[in-house]
Amino acid sequence: MPIPAILDCDTGHDDAMAILLAGRTLDLRGVTTVHGNAPVENTTVNTCKILELARLAHVPVAAGAARPLKRRLSHAPGVHGATGMDGPDLPAPSIRPVGESAAGFIARMAAEVDGLRLIATGPLTNIAEALAAGSGALESRIAGVSLMGGAIGQGNASAVAEFNIWADPDAADLVFRGAAPVRMVGLNVTRQVAATPDRRRRIRALGTRTAVAVADLLDYFSDRLQRRYGLPGASMHDPLAVSAVADPDVLRFEPMKVDIELRGEHTYGMTVCDHRHLSPDAAGMVRQRDPLEPPNAEVAVAVDAERFWTRFIDVVATYP
Repeated sequence: MPIPAILDCDTGHDDAMAILLAGRTLDLRGVTTVHGNAPVENTTVNTCKILELARLAHVPVAAGAARPLKRRLSHAPGVHGATGMDGPDLPAPSIRPVGESAAGFIARMAAEVDGLRLIATGPLTNIAEALAAGSGALESRIAGVSLMGGAIGQGNASAVAEFNIWADPDAADLVFRGAAPVRMVGLNVTRQVAATPDRRRRIRALGTRTAVAVADLLDYFSDRLQRRYGLPGASMHDPLAVSAVADPDVLRFEPMKVDIELRGEHTYGMTVCDHRHLSPDAAGMVRQRDPLEPPNAEVAVAVDAERFWTRFIDVVATYP
């Protein structure tokens, strides 16, 4: 049976890919939207456009937080464009969000659905608000949080901070310090899964309306990331957080203590991942020693890019 899940996203280009992957590989109970790549009004419209494109109009959408818990609001027009999802000219959607906040929708669905997973591909504001309002009840109900965010090492919003965490580090701190199991999929693995020109051509060659839109989105996103970071193609950040739930063999995880830096002048928003208990042995394999501090997350350390792309392209082929 497909795993029930809610996708919480700030729909830009890679979030759109996550929606499409989740729509076919999970029991998608809803999509909630948050500030991030663009204002929440834009990310909500973008979400509805993708659901309508893929004929997933039965999936409810709940609009969420318009700003971070404490820090100033920031967006990413330099990467995702003014709308948050520039590129193909998708028609205005007829889908409208439900009359319920994202945090309220998450809490209600967690109470109604056994084994619900939360998949977060934007700033964690909605998740933090839902957990805080639930006073522990929500954490006892959900099966876990799979998030795209953070990194072991290099960042993108700063030298060491990844955008989703940097955009609301206080929310991320609440999620990582909570009792719900967390799986973190960061830049150290997502940048290994690139939408190269050949992969984009394979998608476009499918010839369907959805496939052409996906190829157009990935062309725009790839161009922006190539110009900005010199990458060989769009990094499939957000769909890998879906894969962590739907096809976990795509990724390899290790338990770590993860702290969110909230005060550093140069490290604000950094995910400080303590992996000192992991070291390569003589054969090049990972040997695990007792962690210095109890781990609070499973952190992705390796990815099977070819396995991901085979499944993703197969999924895109199922859409009209």
